[in-house]
Amino acid sequence: MIKKVDEIARLDCFRDFRSGKPEAIFAQSKSSEDLIKIVKAYLECRDSVLVTRLSDEQMEALKRNFAEKLLINEKGRIAVVGEKARLLREGKIETIGKVAIFTAGTSDIAVAEEASVTAEFLGLKVLKFYDVGIACIYRLVEPLKKVTEEKVDAIIAIAGMEGALPSVLAGLVDVPIIAVPTSVGYGVNLNGLTPLFSMLLSCPSGVAVVNVDNGFGAAVFAYLIARRKL
Repeated sequence: MIKKVDEIARLDCFRDFRSGKPEAIFAQSKSSEDLIKIVKAYLECRDSVLVTRLSDEQMEALKRNFAEKLLINEKGRIAVVGEKARLLREGKIETIGKVAIFTAGTSDIAVAEEASVTAEFLGLKVLKFYDVGIACIYRLVEPLKKVTEEKVDAIIAIAGMEGALPSVLAGLVDVPIIAVPTSVGYGVNLNGLTPLFSMLLSCPSGVAVVNVDNGFGAAVFAYLIARRKL
């Protein structure tokens, strides 16, 4: 079913029945007025929607229009609108699997929070291990013990600089690694191109790489892995 919103959008309301994952609303470059129209239209055919890459102005617009059915993660610039916002706040959403999210540094947390909210929206339990990069490699010891105990379905490894974290993890664990390069680092980081290439060149097998800063895409990939195990 395609739902037309004026001349600005054609919503794929039942994408999850066709491809196993729901449509999300990408807020970047949209006016707040258009964004609200699109969200309202989507909620006419489904009970909840995920909205990514929000500006401060757009977050305020969502608060004005959906205060009672809204969950916003300002650090991740992401929101859940609708019934799932309430379920997430109350910890009542049904889960189908587990994902661990690692960040190399604190500066990568914004991308990690986008991934975390997306994963929870899709029904994954999330374990977070932030600022555990290889510059101080023994910080990985306790998180890896926890990952083994919890039997996670996948690990999302988020890193800037040279992007070495996913390769290190892939050499230590027997679960799929979803690598996310970030645009965090000094000049030669090249806004995420350097860690992107580094992750694509990973020597250990079992590493899949998504685009720069794409926490959303990494979480959807983790969800599809968990979903196949049902």
